[in-house]
Order: sequence, then structure tokens, then C-alpha cells
Amino acid sequence: MSDPTTATRIDFIAPLTGVLVPIEEVPDPVFAQKMMGEGFSIDPLAGQLVAPVAGEVVDVQQSGHAVTVRSEDGLDVLMHIGLDTVALQGQGFTPLVEQGQRVTVGQPLIDFELDFLATRAKSLLTQIVIANSDRVDSLSPKSGLVKAGQDVAAEVVLAGESTNDGAAGSTAAGVAAGAGAGVAAGAAAGAASAGGSDTTIAEVIIPNPTGMHARPAANLVNVAKDFESDIQLDKDDESGSAKSIVSILAMALAFGDKMTITATGPDAQQAVTALTEAINGGLGEDVGTLPSGTADTLATPAVEEPSQAEPVHVTDEPRSGDPNVLLGVTASPGLGIGRVVQMRQTEIQVQETGEDPGQERAKLDAAIQTSINELGELQQRLVNEGSEDKAEIFGAHQEILRDPELVNQAQTGIDQGKSAAFAWRESYTGFATQLEGLQNEVLAGRAADMRDVGQRVLETLTGQHREQAELAEGTILVAEDLTPSDTAQLDRSKVVGFATTQGGASSHVAIIARSMDIPAVAGIEARALDIPEGSRVVLDGTAGKLQLNLSDEQISGIEARQQRMAERKAVEDAAKDEPAVTTDGHRVAVVANIGGADDAREAMQHGAEGVGLLRSEFVFMERPTAPTEQEQADVYAECSRALKPGQPLVLRTLDVGGDKPLSYLPIPKEENPFLGLRGVRVGLEQPEVLRTQLRAIFAAAGAGAELHVMFPMIATIADWRAAKAIFDEEKAASGITTKVSCGIMMEVPSVAVMAQQFAAEEGCDFFSVGTNDLTSYTLAMDRGHPKLAAQVDPCNPAVLTLIGQAAAALHAQGKWLGVCGGVASDPQAVPILVGLGVDELSASIPAIPSVKAKVREYSLEQCKELAAQAVTCSTPEEVRSLVPMDQD
Repeated sequence: MSDPTTATRIDFIAPLTGVLVPIEEVPDPVFAQKMMGEGFSIDPLAGQLVAPVAGEVVDVQQSGHAVTVRSEDGLDVLMHIGLDTVALQGQGFTPLVEQGQRVTVGQPLIDFELDFLATRAKSLLTQIVIANSDRVDSLSPKSGLVKAGQDVAAEVVLAGESTNDGAAGSTAAGVAAGAGAGVAAGAAAGAASAGGSDTTIAEVIIPNPTGMHARPAANLVNVAKDFESDIQLDKDDESGSAKSIVSILAMALAFGDKMTITATGPDAQQAVTALTEAINGGLGEDVGTLPSGTADTLATPAVEEPSQAEPVHVTDEPRSGDPNVLLGVTASPGLGIGRVVQMRQTEIQVQETGEDPGQERAKLDAAIQTSINELGELQQRLVNEGSEDKAEIFGAHQEILRDPELVNQAQTGIDQGKSAAFAWRESYTGFATQLEGLQNEVLAGRAADMRDVGQRVLETLTGQHREQAELAEGTILVAEDLTPSDTAQLDRSKVVGFATTQGGASSHVAIIARSMDIPAVAGIEARALDIPEGSRVVLDGTAGKLQLNLSDEQISGIEARQQRMAERKAVEDAAKDEPAVTTDGHRVAVVANIGGADDAREAMQHGAEGVGLLRSEFVFMERPTAPTEQEQADVYAECSRALKPGQPLVLRTLDVGGDKPLSYLPIPKEENPFLGLRGVRVGLEQPEVLRTQLRAIFAAAGAGAELHVMFPMIATIADWRAAKAIFDEEKAASGITTKVSCGIMMEVPSVAVMAQQFAAEEGCDFFSVGTNDLTSYTLAMDRGHPKLAAQVDPCNPAVLTLIGQAAAALHAQGKWLGVCGGVASDPQAVPILVGLGVDELSASIPAIPSVKAKVREYSLEQCKELAAQAVTCSTPEEVRSLVPMDQD
């Protein structure tokens, strides 16, 4: 034990091989909010849990998913594999130790089947927490990849305390009881600690389908700690303190178990009442009605077993409610009809042990150089074909292979006796896993690139090259994921679409698919992998879905519609450079949303009349340090020169936050980043970032386009005035005379509600509506939530009403309103937006010709009539019915 005045430091060795993750990022509040104690999390890459400290095993959960080791310093270290894994009832877990067993550092505790759990658990993130954190002064986790039994995962400093203070209060006392003390001993301890005060006793039945596992146990402890009384829990010959999570877990309380709560102390009655109500309420879990009967009949009915296993199979249920419709997200728009070819990934077999380290390093160097040469040839071929956007991706792949950290990590493994192939695989998969764990969707999407180039080198090292399937015309590929290399080399004359269970709209695979005009759906339901080869399906990239079991008549109808759509698109493309003017002469500006100069040039080819949203984040992302003022100015000027002189270029200032952080821009981790430091709030919190960007914008003001600056996430007049003051100061200091207007990205409902006040602000020249966030904030729904996403429709009458209010307020001041969110590209929304008073529609680049064509179909009066009806509708469906989708 530690000296009375000296804190003791303990190194926690990694109990798993994997990537360290801050416990605050675990998608379970019981762990993230540290209700179970201080700790850290690991995303495992191997299926064995080992002891992080030497000590005694005080609990092994019956389901095998969790174990607790008490260290020699008295810390109760709970290790919980995955989230919601208790529902598996032991499937996939093999405990290797028993309660009461002594273990050494690195000794295996539990084997688990990684692949099996990955398809059934909510998450594989494994939590390591100190249940009696009152004995800890600090816990400092490391970061990055760690190896089980070798690397230090965290440093723990014990709180300085006397060795004669007892067993760390009620927590350790409860642990001792839970570790084997009988009911009488536990009751005696409780009476002694409470000094003979009043005692209250009650009986409860455990209603939780999977018993008192970690989450409900943590919630119970939090309730118990609110009371002074000593609170004992008893079941048969097991007992423990209600204020100790370890002792509760050690009792192995199962569904239907009868438990006695005994509280002794000044608030005993209140404590028992509170705990009884909390337990009966499920302690944060959904619980059904307990069957009637005695404890004997409650604990044994076999009919309860199927209901306990149901959560394992939830993912097999169709999200759409229709087994013939599989849902995902749009990666590339379009419609494809064809037959399924399943692309299965075969794992390359590697030898772990290497030969001479010098020979292994030479093998690795040669394989990397060969892969760089292959990528260079692929890049040049794509340049020659005019596909420079795709070629740039493979230029980036070459840079990945030149990354010293990636190579050094592999060479370290070789020096430890591993083969070149094994060490390389460990290195690149480790880095890819780190990327996948990032909150930023764009950066996380780069994990596919890391795995792609890593696989290329591994194939060269082992000679085990993937076989390229022979594809027939009319093929729709289905796969867990496609690499950028796979996608870039698809034969467009044969592949009419693809769907992947992984990836997203920002991945390089999606970017390549859009550039090749191949319909694609990402993140589709996993049951897509079970579709039989050769099945005829329809893939709707625009709607993000795949349809099965269609009749010949339905297929013929879709093919006819496909032909009509192609004909209509040709007409729209032919008129893409014509202005968007209603039948009665009202002109609407149709501009583009872009992420860089290449996008700006492409937008011009699609008939854009300028840029309504330049997402400036692209300048800041995927780099280790912040861009300089000159670097930013050069990029903004290049975007400006890509437009015609005098066309508008609306530039949104840096929009990052806790949900999409930058490694070099420290932003504290927040429980809800969407309501925290985000957008302009970051610029106001760290004004030099905003000032540098504004100086760069002003330096680019004379490049040709007419610049407009808008601030994201403005919520209050104070936000606006603070940002505008910085704008005015930097503009004055720049000495420019070119006009640069300033406005607000309207994505917070308060701006729409107070539109009259904001519109009256001096120097506020315009609003541009970010309908994606405005809809989420208005409806209090996350558009990425699997159960709520379908309801997050910007055609909701509440959202349309806010847009109409803003338009009226701005027009009264002689100012303009734009819409730069996804709804500006929605053909059903376009005439309604025009009728609400929207002056500018900023659409995705491919949608520009069709948005213009839609404006030309209506008169302004018709648009106003539709808008007036829309804001009186009750649902988004009613709104959309006002502008039926074309079926021709």
C-alpha cells in the first residue's frame, strides 16, 4: 500500500491489442459519463483479453463478456468486452479464469470470437474501468495502437491515503462482501457502519431480461450513492453493497431473481423506496411485465429464453418494413437494373514469424516500391483518359505508401521477429482502424484508402492476388466494401451500379462512382450480402435503396421510365447555360455547392451561375498543420478565377467543431458537439483562426468573382455582431476597396424566428439557408439516426415556414435569401422554395440543369400558390404531394 503522504503510480498494461479510444467517446452513457468509474476504451484487433495488472479475479460474469481483477493495490479493474454483449448469453466468449484465481500481468483472461461479435454486438469497443475510482487521484490513458500484454495503455496515480483508513469506505466493504462474505457478515457490517440507526428492508424481483449486468448495475450504484445509509443487497447466500458495482456484478443477479434490499441509517426508508422504484423501472433498460408466481417459478421458465435472444437478430429486420426493399444512403445518383454479382473479400494468409530481419525489410521495401510504381502507372492512365479527379486519388495513395510512420511501424514489427507480411498488415490495419474511429466522416472515409494501398502491398509480398471476376453486361455489384482501386477500374459498359454495406457519401469510392456516373448506394443493410448471385434487382442511387423480386412488368415499366429520364436529361443538359426564368419572367439564380477549384470548374460546365456555398473546410482538412494565410488566399483566388468575372462566390468560414475536429485545432470533447463549440463559435473562441481566414479572403477579393462571406452557426445577435466586428476590423486593415458582402448561414431556428431583427442589422446583406442542419435543429432529430433519419425532411411545413419568414424579413430590407442545403436540389421542393421568396438556389453540381428546368416549368404565381398551400400542410408527405414526381 502507498505511503500516507506519497501517491503511488501504477502502469496499466494493454489488456487487448487494438486502438485506444477515450472513454468519453463510447456510445453508452454509463461508460461515457463515467458512471462505472474512470477508465479508457480499446477497439480490439485481436480476440483475447489479458490481465492489465497482477491481482485476484473477483468476478467473472456468467455470460463471459466481463471480468473484474482486484490489483495488489486494491483497485477493482472491470473489463467489459463490447456493448450490449450480455445479450449474447455467452456465445462467442470463453473465460479462461475463475473467481478467486490469482493472475499475473498479461495472463489471458477471456478468449472471444472477434468476427462473430462484430456482426452481433452494438460495438466491439472494450471498456476498462476502475470501479472504486474514489481511490484514484488520476488516470491518464495513452493513445494510438497498443499490443496486449506489452504496451502501457494508461497511467494511474493512487490518491494519497493512510494504510489504516479501512477498506476505502463503502465501496471496498461492499466488494469484500460480494467476493464471498455471507448474508450475516454483510448485515453486520452494514449495522456497524450506520451506528445502529433505523433499518428498512424490502424485497424486489430483477426485471431486466439479461439480468443485472454492467449498465443497470452502474445506474443502481448511482441511485444508492445519493443516500447516507449503508445499503446491502442479498440473494440466497450472496450479498454485497449497493454502492459497489463490483459486488453487484459478483452476485450474478439474473432475470426473475428475488433480492432483498436492507438499508440502515438516517435515510433508510427513502433509500429503500428509491432503489425499489429504480429496480422495478429497469434501471435504464426496457423491461416487460414480470410473470406472476413465486421466486421459483420466476427464475426457471424456459419460455423466457427466446425473448432474451431477440436483440441478437434485430439487425436482420428490414429497415423499410418491406423485405424486398433494402435501404442505405446515396453515394452516387442514378438508376440501375441488373443482376447481382457478390464480391467476396478473401483474407490473405500470412506467416507471423519472419526470417532474417534484414531480408524481411528488403522484401517490404521492394513490395512498397512495386506498389508505388503500379499506382503511378494507374494514375497516368487515368490522366490520359481525362479523369484527373480519379488520378489525384491514386497520387494520394502513393503518398500514403511513403508515410514514414506507416513504414516505421512495420519495420518495428520486423525487428521483433515478425515476417514482413505480418508486420505490414498489423501496421496498415492499425492505422486504418484509427481513422475509422474518427468522428469526422471525411477523415474516417480515408480508412478505405489505407486498406486499399495496404492490401496492394500485401498481395505483392505474398503473391496472393485477388482474382478479378468476369462480369457480364448489366451487373450490379454487392460487397461489404470496394476499394478505390476496385472502383476506378470498373468497366462502365458492364457495371450498371453497386451497393456496399460499408462506406458513405464522402468516401473516395463514392467520389469515383459519381465521376463515372455509376449509380451507387453505401451503408446498405447487411442482408444485401445474402442476395443470391444472379438475382435481378433495381438499384436506385438517388433514393439510396435496392429493390428485389420485381415482376417482369415492373421491370419493363422501370426500363421505360429510365429511357424517358435519359431523354429528359438530354433536353435539360442542352439548356443548361440558359437562365432559370419562370414562365412569367421571374429569374432565379441557380448556383453550385462546391468543395474546391476543381468543383468550381465542373460547375461551370453544368451551367452554374456562380457558387452559393464554398465549403472552406477542404483547405483545412487532411493536413497536420493549419494552412497559412497565403495558402488559403491562393486557393480562394483559384476558385474565384474558375468562375466568370462578376459571378457570386459565397464562402462559408471554417465550419468545424467537436463533431468534425481538426488535429491541430484543439476543441474540447463535448457530450453533444452539435450543440457546443461549432462553426462561428470556434472562430469567436479562437479568433486568430477566423482573422487569418478573413485576411486570406480579402487578399483574394480581386481575382474575378464577387465575394460574399457567411458565418455558420449564428444563433444570436451577439454572435453576429461579434463576428461582423472581426470582419470589419480585418477588412479595414486590408485596405481593399473591392466590395465583399457579409451574411449569415441560417441553420439555427432562432435566426428565422428573429429574422426581422437580424435582417435589420447593419452590414447583414443576406441569409443562405443550410436546410440540412436547420431541419435537424427544428425537429430535434439527428439526420444520421437509423430510426429518425427518414423523418428529417426539409419539406416539413415547420421548416418551410421558417424559410418563408426569413425571405419576407430580408425582402423588406432590400436584401436577398439563398438556400444552399440539399433541398435546393430537390425537384419537388424547387417551385415551393421559389414561391416562398428564395432568390438563389445553390444545388449539387449534377442537379443544376434539372433545377433550372424545374424553375422554367412554373409561373411565379403558381409557385406562390404552392408555397401558400405548403405552409398550411400537416406533414412533409402532404407538401410533396403538391408537386408529384414525374413518372415519365
